[in-house]
Amino acid sequence: MLTFMQLIIISGLSGSGKSIALNMLEDADYYCVDNMPSQLLQQLVDQLAQQGYDKVAVAIDIRGGKSIAMLPQQLASLRANELDLQFLFLDAKTETLLKRYSETRRRHPLADEQRTVTEAIAEERDRLEGLSELGHHIDTSDLKPSALREWVRQFISTETRRGLTLIFESFGFKHGVPLDAELVFDVRCLPNPHYEQALRPLTGRDTPVITFLEAEPDVLNMRDDIARFIDTWLPCYIRDNRNYLTVGIGCTGGQHRSVYFAECLGRKFRDQARVLVRHRELPSIPTGNP
Repeated sequence: MLTFMQLIIISGLSGSGKSIALNMLEDADYYCVDNMPSQLLQQLVDQLAQQGYDKVAVAIDIRGGKSIAMLPQQLASLRANELDLQFLFLDAKTETLLKRYSETRRRHPLADEQRTVTEAIAEERDRLEGLSELGHHIDTSDLKPSALREWVRQFISTETRRGLTLIFESFGFKHGVPLDAELVFDVRCLPNPHYEQALRPLTGRDTPVITFLEAEPDVLNMRDDIARFIDTWLPCYIRDNRNYLTVGIGCTGGQHRSVYFAECLGRKFRDQARVLVRHRELPSIPTGNP
């Protein structure tokens, strides 16, 4: 007898943290399979379902060779059978991947005597183009392993309920724009608490910083303008049958202004969608209403 199964497919660039994500899922009682060729996915799912497995996670990436091109078709086929399937794509900036390969001294799957690591990463991006749009996209470039584990934990928590999950992610422009953000707002033009000695060690979650920012009319106007924009267009994203919409809010360092905006917007929209609030440059603290 076939059993109901929750299936999570993980893909992404080599070195982006798929092993960390898979280990997190294994700790959450998922039966995990790494380096599965795409053409064997349906066979694996059928066999595990017959054996009674109800929580399964499978990593499929460039190590499976050219079969990775079949993955979109495989996902569509599984979803057509009303399988509870979720897709997680991990990404990272090229310079971050190069640093990770240098530190670990591991070989990129596509690197050889004729192809440098940089060229291998570029070819892998080309082969995986479009996969990030099939599900939830996480940029791991500036994430510590503990933060990535927390973000994956949030991912599996929100998947217990259907509909769109709205993610507000604060970040610092000096560390780069998140690759996973569909909408990005720049709040660097606003007064910066960093230049107030007493506020410098605090964050946008602390009352003195909030008081400082909310005393500035421009802060309140921009906060309301961003909220109005999202409020106007959120129904369109919901009608598009998206599972996730990530809104990036950036300031210079990602500690004060962007954190304040992400927290405020998260509170405002909790009655309209499932909300996660993430602060890329701060220690990982679970926030949201999964």
